[in-house]
Amino acid sequence: MRHLLIALFCWLSLSAQAAVDPALLRQLASEESDDKIAAIQAIAADASPEALQVLQSLADGTLAAPDGGEIVLNNRIRSVLANALAGLRLFDASAAVRLAAAKELQTGAGLDMAPLLEKALAQESDAKIKALLAAAHAQANLASPDSSARLAAVKALGEFASPSARNLLLPLTKEEGEADVAVRAAAKEALKAAERRLALGEALGSAFTGLSLGSILLLAALGLAITYGVMGVINMAHGELLMIGAYATYAVQSLFRNYLPGFVDAYVLAAIPVAFFAAAAVGILLERTVIRHLYGRPLETLLATWGLSLILIQAARVLFGAQNVELANPAWMSGGVEPMPGLVLPWNRIAIVAFSLFVLLLVWLLMNRTRLGMFVRAVTQNRPMAGCVGVHTAKIDTLAFGLGAGIAGLGGVALSQIANVGPDMGQGYIVDSFMVVVLGGVGQLAGAVWAALGLGVVTKFLEGWAGAVIAKIVVLVFIIVFIQKRPQGLFALKGRFVE
Repeated sequence: MRHLLIALFCWLSLSAQAAVDPALLRQLASEESDDKIAAIQAIAADASPEALQVLQSLADGTLAAPDGGEIVLNNRIRSVLANALAGLRLFDASAAVRLAAAKELQTGAGLDMAPLLEKALAQESDAKIKALLAAAHAQANLASPDSSARLAAVKALGEFASPSARNLLLPLTKEEGEADVAVRAAAKEALKAAERRLALGEALGSAFTGLSLGSILLLAALGLAITYGVMGVINMAHGELLMIGAYATYAVQSLFRNYLPGFVDAYVLAAIPVAFFAAAAVGILLERTVIRHLYGRPLETLLATWGLSLILIQAARVLFGAQNVELANPAWMSGGVEPMPGLVLPWNRIAIVAFSLFVLLLVWLLMNRTRLGMFVRAVTQNRPMAGCVGVHTAKIDTLAFGLGAGIAGLGGVALSQIANVGPDMGQGYIVDSFMVVVLGGVGQLAGAVWAALGLGVVTKFLEGWAGAVIAKIVVLVFIIVFIQKRPQGLFALKGRFVE
């Protein structure tokens, strides 16, 4: 069977060579690189399956010279050959193959490729591939001796919001890069248009990144808003509850890799309830053993929870090591979607935003449509009166603290998909979470949503403008000024009695 396949391959190769001009095959064996390049370009211009087979054999090193000798290729010839093969794959029946070839030709498409690209562009029906071909065709025509062809290419490149288009247009705006006045003027206009589109894409990308950051802050702050609203506890260990959720996700991933390798892409879904209950159990344990005995003493509670955070960090170091652990995105969360040129939205961040909104919906239903939610709201608004009408406030404290800790654990699941998972990962989110709670209004879900998403987006824009440190300072100063003017936050608690 093996010998039969080899014989069949040799027969196909010989048949393809027979369909190609023998003079071009002899030219491929020339000692001169320019002759070999000219022959490759001439064979590729045929755009036939036989031409693809011959050039592929040349690239694989299986094509022999007419005299039986070896055809030697240098790096320059290999670069031209790679472009020629990519150009010939533009006529493949598979859209995926054509798309890969069009992407490969986005850099380095020379004038020699223009006829082949024009031919492929004329028969391409896929809109995405056609746009890539148009960009490659315009790039190839920039080297045309015809000023009208260069003018059309410059105008076409202005429609593409990509850094490569901007880099191609920039030299043409100067006299030493383009002699024709009309082409130079068109290049300046096209460069402005490309930069405007790039700026829009960057702004939308920053806004989306800020939205995903705000989603993480929302998951962290939701739990904090509940516990702080119900008990008035400044829980400095709340960030470590995110860390517990992230490590729970890592543990589930390890179990799937060892025992269910065929379903490893589903580990994130399985980690969601595990992280919630793991963080909730730790939260309940902290509340029952330490925090319950410090109600009404905010300074002692702050110091105690800070100490608890250090204990949890050290426990993570003992169990998992001081170094960050590896978590891989599932296949269905890898890659991204490109809604416009220059703007790619990663699937992992899209999933985080959707997951945060889903958790927010569940928390809203819990707080507004269940008996537990009604009790939590009652204790938040007026603890003494809630106790007088039969609400078991101590039990509500425990359940609310466990719920808040569990939601923080869910935040750890989301955070594990975009950030390093290590013992100290929660430290960077505790201050931001408190800022969200204070800015949004204590115990207010709507306030937490607006504050978290707003802070996330604003922080990302400020980081791009002034750096991460200055952005943090500006946000902190804004919140201080805002709270001075509106102490109750964006949304004030409603009730007859509010402390």
